[in-house]
Amino acid sequence: MQADWFFDFVSPFSYLQWPQVRALHENGRVQITPRPFLFGALLDHLGSIGPAELPAKRRFTYRMASWQGQQLGRPLRFPPTHPFNPMPALRLCVAAGSGFDTIDAIFDWIWRDGHGADTVDALLPLAERLGVRDAAAALASAEVKQTLRDHYDRAIAAQVFGVPSLVAGGEVFWGNDATPLFLAWLDNPQLFASPEMQRIDALPIGIQRAAIAARAAAKAP
Repeated sequence: MQADWFFDFVSPFSYLQWPQVRALHENGRVQITPRPFLFGALLDHLGSIGPAELPAKRRFTYRMASWQGQQLGRPLRFPPTHPFNPMPALRLCVAAGSGFDTIDAIFDWIWRDGHGADTVDALLPLAERLGVRDAAAALASAEVKQTLRDHYDRAIAAQVFGVPSLVAGGEVFWGNDATPLFLAWLDNPQLFASPEMQRIDALPIGIQRAAIAARAAAKAP
């Protein structure tokens, strides 16, 4: 089985899910391809807002992430500001090869140690550790930018709607808490073929808010 893992370093839930994703790859159960991309661009595409853009939801989300980290025994310390611009961290990841150890190092820099990652200068010590000597030039390269764009295009084509997301066999498993569902589907690829799963897939929409309908109509060809 092969799967893409779409993520953004801005997401604490991507940080929390990463060890489980890496373990799945390393134990040979699934071949995972990590695909860093800009979550904010996806939100713009969907005409949506992030959880940290609603004050009450932001507070709850941060509490939930912190609590989940405690439950998982995974140290989690928020960076100096959040949301932050994750583009420098995403570009550094690609410039350093997007390997598993690179992803570990960037996640730890931001979410374990609480460092800033929103400028090239903030990432310089980490870039040197990852072997990226001229960080400013590397992060500005056309190749790095195109790779991130390709990952974004792939996410759109796969109908990804949030981060982190595992995509395999045409199915999208969104969120750190969806890991058990993904594992259940691996054990039983017919999981979504049951009568009830089929029924809810085709469930009619009873009402739709006017604002959503208007946005959908505006995007229609």
